Amino acid sequence: MRFNETTPDPTRPLAVLVSGGLDSAILLAESCCLHPAVHPLYVRFGLAWEEVEQAHLSRFLMRIACPALRPLVRLDVPARDLYGEHWSTTGQNVPDANSPDEAVFLPGRNVLFLSKAIVWCHLHGVPAVAMAQLGSNPFPDATPEFIADFQAVVNRGIGGAVRIVRPYARLDKAEVVRRGAGLPLEWTFSCIRPIDGRHCGACNKCAERQKGFRDIALPDPTPYGRRQPCSA
Repeated sequence: MRFNETTPDPTRPLAVLVSGGLDSAILLAESCCLHPAVHPLYVRFGLAWEEVEQAHLSRFLMRIACPALRPLVRLDVPARDLYGEHWSTTGQNVPDANSPDEAVFLPGRNVLFLSKAIVWCHLHGVPAVAMAQLGSNPFPDATPEFIADFQAVVNRGIGGAVRIVRPYARLDKAEVVRRGAGLPLEWTFSCIRPIDGRHCGACNKCAERQKGFRDIALPDPTPYGRRQPCSA
């Protein structure tokens, strides 16, 4: 079988970049059913929502515990010096439910976390790292060309052969949420302005989350701090 950007080798270990959001959490759980060992990688940038995100992720990992799942690896890539007094670091003026996808783009984020993830995999003998990018991702660091070029450059610099795979590259949010039915999705976290440790219910990412559940008529188990229905 020939393995491409969407199909990691199921006979080998896999690392999964996981934020704790719906897409990466579902990918992690699915991968644990397919691979002999799955290493969840969480990259800390110093962003405003990360403390709450990590708390949710820890609970999700406890609830999907299985023999293939390895302990969470936390990698630090401080980025506050890059983003400065930005909504992502201050939690102020966060893009709301009516904002376009482009409003939540953080330039260089994929560059930073993919480079460290590839090096980690190289050093630990893990042949591939998976990320849960969707087919609808509009950003320049999510194109197949970027992924292929970046993978080649980093591997050239370390003498490695780690692959970046994107199993959800041809799926949309609703299709991924459907795959996650039956998982403890209440312990996933997608918010960029948490309120008292919960989803705010009114930011760009909460709206995307709500729409994902609504589009497949799956009850949304998320406890929101302030529920605001997303637009169609």
